[in-house]
Amino acid sequence: METKFLIDPGGLRDVADALTDRYDPTVGEDALHRLSDFLTVRVPGRRDDRGKTVPELVGEGRYRDAVQRLWPRLVAYTFDEPAPAEGFGDADRPRGPFEPPSRTRVVPRYFSDRRELLGILRDLVDTMFGGAAADAGKPTWCEKTPFNLLCMDFLWELVPEATIVHIKRHPVSVLASHLAQPWAPSTVDGALAYLKPVYHRWLAWKAAADLTGRRYIEVKAEDLAADWPGQRRALFERLGVDDFATSSTFQWHRLAGRNNQFDDETRDLIEEALGEVIPAMGYE
Repeated sequence: METKFLIDPGGLRDVADALTDRYDPTVGEDALHRLSDFLTVRVPGRRDDRGKTVPELVGEGRYRDAVQRLWPRLVAYTFDEPAPAEGFGDADRPRGPFEPPSRTRVVPRYFSDRRELLGILRDLVDTMFGGAAADAGKPTWCEKTPFNLLCMDFLWELVPEATIVHIKRHPVSVLASHLAQPWAPSTVDGALAYLKPVYHRWLAWKAAADLTGRRYIEVKAEDLAADWPGQRRALFERLGVDDFATSSTFQWHRLAGRNNQFDDETRDLIEEALGEVIPAMGYE
């Protein structure tokens, strides 16, 4: 599922920067506070389309223990900050009877060697995902947060042997799909405003990046849907894993369902707006 905590704001990528290159006690404490909220509130409380949470998928005991072991490795010191007379709220508001008399503050560790911190964060990932894969008798695991694509440098820092699989789709169909999502703009103009910067950032990064020797695979969703068994075998071979008949498949009728979503005038407008993006992504 999209676990998000590897690269989303408040996740491991932010902590990696906050405790190294961007370190100061305030920045580090803020990053740890947000990571704590991410791992103890947001991740356990979010269910995927199967109704499962990350702790349920990797094992609730394993997840809890991995998170608890993380904090002593990232925190140098803790102390209680006494509440002023007016409490921790607005200065002109008296403290109520249920407000705490103090709050816990954290002094984050500073890592002069970024690799040491990445090793600690890698242990968290290996324990959760690697442990779940081992329990299932699998040699590897896959995580599918979409914006992983824009954070490939960090992901290869975290897991150097990782293969990043970029499954792309025609940009017009991507826009059509976004219109149906509650978390995305519901108009064509809004979806264009949302997507165009993402495409431009990706294309600029790819043009400047050296992917030589990197474990990176790019494939069209349309090709996978046109011949899933054959394309699956080829993809799995490139990944270095044994082929098997997956329960989930790429299905052409589901992928093509967006092809006729727009009338000719609207499609022309979208294609014009994405004029440079469409061929750069390998489409006509």
